[in-house]
Amino acid sequence: MIGLKRIDKSFEGKKVLKEIDATFENGKTNLIIGRSGSGKTVLMKCIVGLLTPDKGELLYDGRDFLTMTKKERNALRREMGMIFQSAALFDSMTVLENVMFPLNMFSNDTLRDRTKRARFCLDRVNLLDAENKYPGEISGGMQKRVAIARAIALNPQYLFCDEPNSGLDPKTSLVIDDLIQGITHEYNMTTLINTHDMNSVMGIGENIIFIHEGAKEWEGNKDDIFTATNQRLNDFIFASDLFRKVKEVELREGGK
Repeated sequence: MIGLKRIDKSFEGKKVLKEIDATFENGKTNLIIGRSGSGKTVLMKCIVGLLTPDKGELLYDGRDFLTMTKKERNALRREMGMIFQSAALFDSMTVLENVMFPLNMFSNDTLRDRTKRARFCLDRVNLLDAENKYPGEISGGMQKRVAIARAIALNPQYLFCDEPNSGLDPKTSLVIDDLIQGITHEYNMTTLINTHDMNSVMGIGENIIFIHEGAKEWEGNKDDIFTATNQRLNDFIFASDLFRKVKEVELREGGK
């Protein structure tokens, strides 16, 4: 579990995050949503340690990241997996070598065991048959699946995903969402997803926080969205005619 208490962050006197309180639970897909410039990316960077909040507490299962020593922070980072907006694969490495990269960096296992683990992770995302290919030889969706395999190679407790469906078609996005949610449940990880993909919100939003102008405006799950009375959330979620009609149907059916 990751807990945020009164997290503040400013740049050049402008407050970007305003006393954010949130709890991200184990075994759930926790989503951070909001408009561009709302502060959600800054919040994610603070949580993973790329930025340092001005004040507050950032608790990883009770351990405050902000008061840790450098050695303790480095140890905690080994418990994290990252999936970037771009797959961020190494073009000069094969798919298998990409997945093995964190294992080679941080694991003391034998080469045989590291290779076995990497192949297990590739099999988990249904890409074992692509292990000898290079990133340029596979599709964007397959690259994201390789990124997922690499992110779980060290069996992390915490998984962070920055716009994992960026640049993908709707069908492939559903595959990625299902993979992330399935792995989250399977390994009981604390998964945080920074997204603006409404299909992801409605599909795998087990815990959602909505950020508006640096403050937490709303919190709930994908089902709560249909009965939410927060106008800013509704304007954001139901900006398209499709999602607005879906809400109308849900409310109508729920009233019967």
